[in-house]
Amino acid sequence: MGAGHAAAVHGSLYRPGDSPVHRLPAQCKILSACGFMLVVAATPAAPAWAFACHAALLAAVTAAARLPAGTVLRRLAIELPFVAFALLLPFVARGPRVDVLGLPLSEPGLRDAGTLLAKGTLGVAASVLLASTTGLRDLLLGLRRLRVPALLVQIAAFMIRYGDVVADEMRRMRVARESRGHTARGVRHWRVLAVSAGALFIRAYERGERVHLAMVSRGYTGTLPDTGGVTGAAGASRAQWACAALLPLAALAVRLTTEGVPL
Repeated sequence: MGAGHAAAVHGSLYRPGDSPVHRLPAQCKILSACGFMLVVAATPAAPAWAFACHAALLAAVTAAARLPAGTVLRRLAIELPFVAFALLLPFVARGPRVDVLGLPLSEPGLRDAGTLLAKGTLGVAASVLLASTTGLRDLLLGLRRLRVPALLVQIAAFMIRYGDVVADEMRRMRVARESRGHTARGVRHWRVLAVSAGALFIRAYERGERVHLAMVSRGYTGTLPDTGGVTGAAGASRAQWACAALLPLAALAVRLTTEGVPL
């Protein structure tokens, strides 16, 4: 199997391994990650040590999966736009003001920003761990095992399959612009980029129409053939379900220690 084919099957975020986390069926890991995120979302802003405990749980999963901590931290960079938004809250929120390094900041804004950063970072980290230990095909099969509507699974499969195609089209359009002497350097070039984005949307839509017509002409009736689908997805034993439940249950135990604290 070539590197390109492997990336298409497993995804660029997947890191092959033989750890206990890698060996868990995808449906177990999906429910475990979702349960953990729900508990984190329900954790109140105070006390702060609760979020530290949640982070320690994810660190333990990272160690069990034998993932390099640096890799996980680098992949957390995807949340930088949300970090920027959170950092603005202390400046724009109302309420009592406190001086921080000579700047008058909103006290409720500081608290909300800290809570948003903590919950967002933990949620993204859980997603990164799931993507790093589960191939894309396994994720889709796991969703089918969990009885997610088939149409949603098909949409996700097509997004994964044709994401690289659209990205290649975008790269070709960029090369075409640069070969004609255009280089985006400021706000005055945003109009050209907006036109390019519109053209990319139209091309992707037209390609989708052609793909759909090709599928219909080959007998597509709304359901993809099951080539090792649900029957090919590994079932989960009680021991595996119990192992996957450790993360959300431990997070729930931390949450219960904060019972009585408002969200």
